[in-house]
Amino acid sequence: MIDLTFCGCGSGLRRLRCCGLDLAGISPAEASAVLSPMAAAASAALDAGDKAGAEAQIRQLLELAPGREDALILLYRISREAGRWAAAEALIRRVVAINPNNFWATNELTLLLLGKGALPEAELHARNAVRIAPKSPQAHNLMGLVLTEANRPQIGEYHYRQVLALADGDEPITLANLAWNLKTQGRMEEARRLYGESIRLKPDILQTVLGWARLEEADRKFEAALDLLDKAEAIEPNNPSVGLTRATVLARLNRPEAALALLGEGGPGAGDAGRAQLGPAELSEKGRLLDRLGRHDEAFAAYDAGKKRALEMGARRYLSDAARDLTVRNMGFFTSRRLTTLPRASVRPGMAQPIFIVGFPRSGTTLIEQTLSVHPRISAGDELPFINDVTQIMPRLLASPLSYPEALAELWMGDQRDGLDELRDYYLNRAAKSGFIEDGADWFTDKMPLNETHLGLISLLFPESPIIHVVRHPLDVLLSVYANHLTHGFFCAAEMESIAQHYVLTADLIAHYKDNLAMRYLPVRYEDMVTDQERSVRKILGFIGVEYDAECLRFEQNTRYARTASYAQVTEKLYGRSRLRYRHYVEHLRPVLEMLGPVIDRLGYSVDDASEERLSRRIA
Repeated sequence: MIDLTFCGCGSGLRRLRCCGLDLAGISPAEASAVLSPMAAAASAALDAGDKAGAEAQIRQLLELAPGREDALILLYRISREAGRWAAAEALIRRVVAINPNNFWATNELTLLLLGKGALPEAELHARNAVRIAPKSPQAHNLMGLVLTEANRPQIGEYHYRQVLALADGDEPITLANLAWNLKTQGRMEEARRLYGESIRLKPDILQTVLGWARLEEADRKFEAALDLLDKAEAIEPNNPSVGLTRATVLARLNRPEAALALLGEGGPGAGDAGRAQLGPAELSEKGRLLDRLGRHDEAFAAYDAGKKRALEMGARRYLSDAARDLTVRNMGFFTSRRLTTLPRASVRPGMAQPIFIVGFPRSGTTLIEQTLSVHPRISAGDELPFINDVTQIMPRLLASPLSYPEALAELWMGDQRDGLDELRDYYLNRAAKSGFIEDGADWFTDKMPLNETHLGLISLLFPESPIIHVVRHPLDVLLSVYANHLTHGFFCAAEMESIAQHYVLTADLIAHYKDNLAMRYLPVRYEDMVTDQERSVRKILGFIGVEYDAECLRFEQNTRYARTASYAQVTEKLYGRSRLRYRHYVEHLRPVLEMLGPVIDRLGYSVDDASEERLSRRIA
């Protein structure tokens, strides 16, 4: 029976002619040449503003020739402008699949994926754009955008500088993009100079002025940030991004009521209609401000609205099948029996070694890194993508037909016994080229969120490296993730239930690793760090093998910019207001209590039990 149902993506096409289309059966372009007048008429209608008429003609055309590239592009444009993001994505993906050398379509798909936070896939298409047009400034700019967002700012910087070398004349937008890139590297003065040059060349670009304001906010120069926001407001009054940044600055100046007024309370635009216009980021910031004021039910409502709004705007949902598949395969491969037969990489002499700070997002890993990086023998690496990169290149480097982790079976072959040293060197060489290892440092931190997924691989590559696992009450972690928009962990942060699902999956994997691996592993409770900072710091530094330094207790004086959602919190002195914060939200968290219950108990926590005795229990 022929499937006559309309496609679920919202394109208005039948599924058979849309997401259910077999691309192998598409006729060559010349076969649909007779339909060109229909395409021209649809394009003319669209140019004349008759979107409904144009869309009707395009759908009719695609019923006859579902692989026609120009018609797909027209329907993509209409869907995008109408905010039908799922349809727009499905259509532009089809254009790229039909014609991988279409630079414009590749650029569009990359930007769409970048906006959704799908960075690995965005990078794949950005790389293809450079292959298609290696001398195109636009291609290199796209690569710079993606790599900067994907925590590869040094490589992103190279591509932005390629834009400046290839372009004719001044490129104020590229200068601003490069300035943002340098800001993410902590090179604040260089970034300021570039922002100043960009604004001198083109003073009325809102994103440039706003980017500079965000740099000043991140660098704790709040008055300079507010002055720049005044200029941004003059360029585009009532812009929500300007309002959000101003609210962020006011919050850091401990003026939460004033910040709330900018987000729809107590000022112009307040009320239901005004609040309905807030985007995901604004709603989440509003929730965090309400939390600080003790208005917890309202705060959770704002978090909830922010998540729903993000999904409405096309944010990715949790990739549960992919997450479970990787977890099951890691558990199946990294067993104590198999590990006794595998080699270990040796320690590479003459180079600083990694300290892996692992933990679920929002568990306190940035606090630990900021503390350790004060020490003169420890450099801050931040969120390094290199372990994940190793998993991607492993099959090729080990000449294996298998993917990670099964490709490690090649280490049993005589010609691959040094394969782990090569993978280790890939990681260390990337670290060395990144330029963050300071003179005199013996160690550098790697706090990539959810690196604990790869503890099996880490134990093979760096068997002598310290692994510091930061543990926090699971409900506090879940609540904090729900208050932010994160992409780590297969997009688990999209919904409360998927955060809990991925937390349990990760906790079970860590428990498996602890039973099967030989690791230099130290669990550290966030709550212990808050209640007895010096004792915790001494324990961590002793575990690493460096002398105690009292300066580590004053981590808030660390002037480095932490590239993480916690960058503002770690510029404050250690506070306890986030400890057991979940107790204000228990009723809202009840849908996931049963799921998280076994892990809460396994880690020695409880629900609605704040006794110091309970919290002081150590992880087994």
